[in-house]
Amino acid sequence: MRTLQIAAITLVALSFVVAYATYPLMPERMASHWGIDGNVDGYMARGIGVYFVPALGAAILALLYFLPSIDPKKESYKKFQNEYDELVVVIIAFLFYIYALTLAYNAGYAFNLVQLLAPAFGALFLYVGVMLSKAKQNWFVGIRTPWTMSSEKVWDKTHALGSKLFTGAGLVALLGLVMPQMFAASIAVVIAAAVATFIYSYTEYQAEIREKGKGKRAKKG
Repeated sequence: MRTLQIAAITLVALSFVVAYATYPLMPERMASHWGIDGNVDGYMARGIGVYFVPALGAAILALLYFLPSIDPKKESYKKFQNEYDELVVVIIAFLFYIYALTLAYNAGYAFNLVQLLAPAFGALFLYVGVMLSKAKQNWFVGIRTPWTMSSEKVWDKTHALGSKLFTGAGLVALLGLVMPQMFAASIAVVIAAAVATFIYSYTEYQAEIREKGKGKRAKKG
């Protein structure tokens, strides 16, 4: 088992330990969801609220380690295995951080949850940017459009752009720690990045098709 796999499993196990230890300290109805304004707008029963995130983390961990085994392009993962393993740890750590904030809030600590979420999203977006720059063509991780999956060249170009856009979103999210309004702006950047990379992959693929067409005509001539 790889070191980063052990780290991810340890985090999930730790979340269950924390759940067991803090269960008696939690209210019968736990705050579980907050609006963008930082106000609570959703609650869960204590039994569900305490164990939901640990269970979710365990399910996500199992899924992320299972998916590569059924990917038709499973060999591609070997080319960015370390980055993939790091991404899994980052996702599990992200969930654990949100879980810790939720427990602290329900234990009676007062703070601006949205503001404290900013560094977590910033770190997540920044690492997604790193991973995108390394990811090779596969069916489960990365920017998967009909055009990136049809051309490795288009995949590489699209992911180079996506890496820059997600890195930018991460930096904007980090600013949310001191300027809460920047957190919402980072989400907008991520949405814009998704749209931009979708369009970019299409235009690059069409450009590649045109270049191939010119090459064929030149050979015939």
